[in-house]
Amino acid sequence: MIKRNLLVMGLAVLLGACGFQLRGTSTNQMALKELNVTARDAYGPTATQLRKQIAAAGVKVYDGAPYKLALTSEHEDQRTASYSGGSRSAEYELTTTLKFDIVGHENLTLLSDSIIVDKTYTQDGNNLAGSDQVAQETRDEIRRELIQRMMLRLQQITPAQLDKLQDDADAKAKALAEQEAEAQRIRDATPQQSPIQIPSK
Repeated sequence: MIKRNLLVMGLAVLLGACGFQLRGTSTNQMALKELNVTARDAYGPTATQLRKQIAAAGVKVYDGAPYKLALTSEHEDQRTASYSGGSRSAEYELTTTLKFDIVGHENLTLLSDSIIVDKTYTQDGNNLAGSDQVAQETRDEIRRELIQRMMLRLQQITPAQLDKLQDDADAKAKALAEQEAEAQRIRDATPQQSPIQIPSK
């Protein structure tokens, strides 16, 4: 009995070390406690569902948060993957690319990245209404996976990492401002030549 218990405990530790978790036991807790979420389509399904997921993970989502998750682009591509049944049925591949930025103080972009999810579905030429429903269900699945992957990305971000990225962005912005100021000083100190007057005959 003791050997059996030890074996079970050993397997549990091994699976845990590999990152395995039983369904329903995973945690969505994040190190970030405050975050603003914006999008081109601010009230679209992706932004709306993502805000709910982030809030459910214990994060306060509001406009004045120190850092902002900006969903800058959500683009869908569709291509024909294969034909079957005398071209009456076709398999389509849907690919959605979600681009996003993490924005800090002074509206400086701290990092930019994208998430890509693709899935296939079959369109039945004899049942277009049903195929449209399948296509929509596939889009819903893609959106759920996009949000799930985004949550995983956010879980890996800590306030300390964002603070470091903010310091780097501030230093870069300061250096660029100093370069521009120096360039302007040189322009101001350089005498402007008068246009050459061509004597009239």
